[in-house]
Amino acid sequence: MNLDKHSRTITLQCPTCGGSSFEFETIESPEVKCVQCERVIQRDELLRENSETIQENLNEVTSNVSKDITDQVRKTLKDAFKGNKNIKFK
Repeated sequence: MNLDKHSRTITLQCPTCGGSSFEFETIESPEVKCVQCERVIQRDELLRENSETIQENLNEVTSNVSKDITDQVRKTLKDAFKGNKNIKFK
């Protein structure tokens, strides 16, 4: 199964202006600055403010992965029992 097709990029939005571009000094920096409104916000707070969007994407990916796994198992079992008259798959 190719898990790369389930990869997502989630665009976070500034809770003040809805902007999606942020600046930060280093990748480890605890603060980010919205390019549009210049609000400085903690990364943790930005994630909390966007938690609904993150959760929606997570639910969608989880559902898609579950469906793909189910389809893969079904296909594997069908192939394993191909030609057997006593076992049928719906």
